[in-house]
Amino acid sequence: MLLADLVATSDAVAGTPGRRRKVELLAGCLRRMDADEVAAGASYLSGTPRQERLDTGWATLAATAPPAAAEASLILGDVDRALEELAGLHGPGSRAARQMLLARLFAAATAAEQRFLRGLLVGDLRQGALGGLAAQAIALAWDVPEADVRRALMLHGEKGAVATAAALGGGAALRAFRLTLFRPVGPMLARTATSVADAVRDLPRAAVEFKLDGARIQVHRDGELVRVYTRNLRDVTARSPEVVAVAAALPVATAVLDGEVIGLRSDARPQPFQDTMRRFSTEAAAARSAAGQALTPFFFDCLQLDGEDLLDRPLEERVAALERVVPAANRIPRRVVAGAEDAQRAYAEALGQGHEGVMVKALDAPYEAGRRGASWRKVKPAHTLDLVVLAVEWGSGRRRGWLSNLHLGARDPATGGFVMLGKTFKGMTDEMLAWQTERLLELETGRDGHVVTVRPELVVEVAFDGVQTSPRYPGGVALRFARVKRYRDDKTAVDADTIDTVRALR
Repeated sequence: MLLADLVATSDAVAGTPGRRRKVELLAGCLRRMDADEVAAGASYLSGTPRQERLDTGWATLAATAPPAAAEASLILGDVDRALEELAGLHGPGSRAARQMLLARLFAAATAAEQRFLRGLLVGDLRQGALGGLAAQAIALAWDVPEADVRRALMLHGEKGAVATAAALGGGAALRAFRLTLFRPVGPMLARTATSVADAVRDLPRAAVEFKLDGARIQVHRDGELVRVYTRNLRDVTARSPEVVAVAAALPVATAVLDGEVIGLRSDARPQPFQDTMRRFSTEAAAARSAAGQALTPFFFDCLQLDGEDLLDRPLEERVAALERVVPAANRIPRRVVAGAEDAQRAYAEALGQGHEGVMVKALDAPYEAGRRGASWRKVKPAHTLDLVVLAVEWGSGRRRGWLSNLHLGARDPATGGFVMLGKTFKGMTDEMLAWQTERLLELETGRDGHVVTVRPELVVEVAFDGVQTSPRYPGGVALRFARVKRYRDDKTAVDADTIDTVRALR
């Protein structure tokens, strides 16, 4: 397939408002690919290269600006081979070699293809083909059950590999995917509930767990080998010696555990989130753990134990497996509750010990990796949302010279884009202002007067007093008295709360 045909599909998807039509366009494009093109093509349609690390940013691409080709000639295989070569460039001389390779690739591309490639390489393709659309398109393209596609994506994570399996082996190939040690799966996520009573109302059997304000971790162990991953599936083993030590001491042969790591004060109350993340951020910070900055892992789920997959087992069974092998000192406090009053007592206990709230979980629910399922609900004292910074305004007065007023957006799962909810300059310390000015200028894509538009990558946790109807913003809603709590370095834009979640809070 010509790259130009894929680019045309991407453009058509971006300009199509209807979800069903988007899926049809994507599926049609996938079906037209040769079998050996599907892996790369499905990845490109989802907005990401097949290769994991290309070390190519806006500065590199800005220096690569050859004239566009007059006619389309690049095929998907050409692009994939070029990116594979690019991924293999390391060490002395690699920068110059990278520039030469990119120059050759872009010289063979038309103007539309160049634009697509730039967006693909820096993660700024806004064609609305991410997440659920990709799963639906793969299912439609090769007439396989969508549930099988979603499960395969959950267990493998790479859309290209899953699409290839569907193309070559159908549903049977998709069902053959298994949880694999040292291939982390997307963590199960929770929806926001307005109160504990609301969270337990339709759950006849539920558990309430303390919600720790730490960093999400997924731990894989096979014999003496232990690996630790973040919620974004990055390997952070080298900066997690305390987690490795706890996991290595467990009486298991193999295990996959889900949990949080957090810093505790001498009185066992949690340190501020920023302190935990600062300590968790680098290997150098990890080396300082002996100087009183140690972190403690707390686990709340068990996805695999001694070779047995537990993803499809109800939470009650997974927790029972966890309790058999993980000591209480490293398990998140939890209580099986009988009604709203019992749940409220657990909530008050969590807050009384300095934690940010609770998680309410259905005892009969399986583990829905990578999804924000209805069987997990988070409850906190104040409304908070994880939103994406879409633009920012230069400050005035005391804040002159700093980027201050943030334009906040919620994720729109129907389009793959973001819906603006309002602005805020409240809750920011001088340290935060200095940091965000530097970081947002790195993400700048354009300016209009005092407004700087940025790539939608930074996630910020925002507290607010409520949601109100507003004709001023495209989503029809706005936040009341929004203020910044913190930046979520542990989250990416795909983890942000959706516009549907915001509207449900009205």
